[in-house]
Amino acid sequence: MSAEIRKTLVHVETTLIEGGKAANPPLKLIAAMAVIRNPWAGLGFVEDLTPAIKDCAPSLGALLTEMILDASGGGDFVEGYGKSAIVGMNGEVEHASALIHTLHFGNHYRNAVGAKSYLSFCNTRGPANAPLMIPLMDKNDGGRRSHYLTIQTSMADAPAADEILVALGASIGGRPHHRIGDRYQDLRELGHDIDNPAAV
Repeated sequence: MSAEIRKTLVHVETTLIEGGKAANPPLKLIAAMAVIRNPWAGLGFVEDLTPAIKDCAPSLGALLTEMILDASGGGDFVEGYGKSAIVGMNGEVEHASALIHTLHFGNHYRNAVGAKSYLSFCNTRGPANAPLMIPLMDKNDGGRRSHYLTIQTSMADAPAADEILVALGASIGGRPHHRIGDRYQDLRELGHDIDNPAAV
């Protein structure tokens, strides 16, 4: 049984001016969202989430990836990426986590955009119209701060108490006028090994 989807939504935000200065090029942020029935709703505490993960996550990842590709014009245009889920008030945060923290979900997106970085993420519980936050990072370079971005949106009637709102996010471009450098500059200044920043 694949995910029982009630509705989908694509959110596209284009920033033309930032800090009183024209953004050249403009920054485009895209969120692809799907509202599904929580597959664990009404079952009480479920010890093994794996069967429903394998049922729901692959088709959900494929659908949301296709929505991102349609809105962006193709995987080559996507520079920053991330994922997020909000479980309704009758569910567990673990239910939101279960659907997005699996390769059965994320690899569709990762492969489609040719990414090397892990997908940054957010998983929360909330009512309908709860803020959906999708943190983004460069799809190939986790230390590239220009692409540390967050998409903030919501869906007015989701998630219901027995639903999960699942989303993928993308950026075409980085923050306009970014000027705080990259993580590697700080590591060099602090005398840290760039290839082993935690010194482990």
